[in-house]
Amino acid sequence: MSATRNTLLIVFILTTGLIASGTVVAQPYPSKPVRLIVPTAPGATADIVARVMAQKLSDAFRQSVVVDNRPGAGNSLGTEIAVRANPDGYTLIVVSGSYAANAALYKLPYDAKSDVTPIALIGEAGLVVALHPSLSVTSVKELMAYDKANPGKLNYGSAGIGSGNHLGTELFNQMADTRMKHVAYKGTGPAMNDLLGGQIQVVIGGMPPMIPQVKANRLRGIAVTTAQRSNAVPDIPTVAETIAGYEYVNWAAVLGPKGLPNEVIARWNSEINRILQLPDLKARMAADGMEPAGGSPARFRELLTRDIAKWQKVVKLANIKLEH
Repeated sequence: MSATRNTLLIVFILTTGLIASGTVVAQPYPSKPVRLIVPTAPGATADIVARVMAQKLSDAFRQSVVVDNRPGAGNSLGTEIAVRANPDGYTLIVVSGSYAANAALYKLPYDAKSDVTPIALIGEAGLVVALHPSLSVTSVKELMAYDKANPGKLNYGSAGIGSGNHLGTELFNQMADTRMKHVAYKGTGPAMNDLLGGQIQVVIGGMPPMIPQVKANRLRGIAVTTAQRSNAVPDIPTVAETIAGYEYVNWAAVLGPKGLPNEVIARWNSEINRILQLPDLKARMAADGMEPAGGSPARFRELLTRDIAKWQKVVKLANIKLEH
């Protein structure tokens, strides 16, 4: 009996010693459900992307990846929850290009670059520069010339002050040296309605709502905002073909809090890149006007850093101030 007790005591000491020294092999990640925050209401681009990816990732991880919508405060409410989370890989977030714009528009309770860990880009979506057909303009070059010859006559619509298409069109104004006047709406829908009705002349808008209107000749699409021509409308040139360096792309990506373990970053990045090659995923993204992106965490970090600097410059030059 004494020998048995001694043996058990030795096993206990060795086991607890290994635990204390941190050398016990941890359970493979993930060993429990993962919370994937979306800082918007259901139905937004980030939410659609997150739900499609969550199902694929749940299958790959053999653990549930649960989408948790936390809208509010210009998307910064949900983002702060993710940024402040324990960096163990069990709370991550899907963000869109507005994440970079918010760093220029708001005084945020976190640093948009240094308080996060970029994991992977999911997709990128360009926009279409669309005009009302009554405007006798068929190209970016002609739009620039018309604006100079008719100062104060061109009005462009956006989804609101500080919205993506507001910033994207101000970037166009600054790079093209045009003076198109901003008309802010409460959402893209009302702006589209007034463009179709001829109350405004220009909207730089998302491909899914724009392309059907362009193909039906209710609007005239003169350019796309991506660096390369879009597979969705290959006959429409890019803005950059006339204005070198212009690019406005909305994107979706996964971030985590600062200090994520390398193995978590690598696992998510690898799975996302694999999933983006699946035919059904590509088809679903194409239906939403988005093309798979992927790549390394470094690629995402570079894009994020570049976009934050871009929008800070645009906001400052255009003197954009949010209404409170």
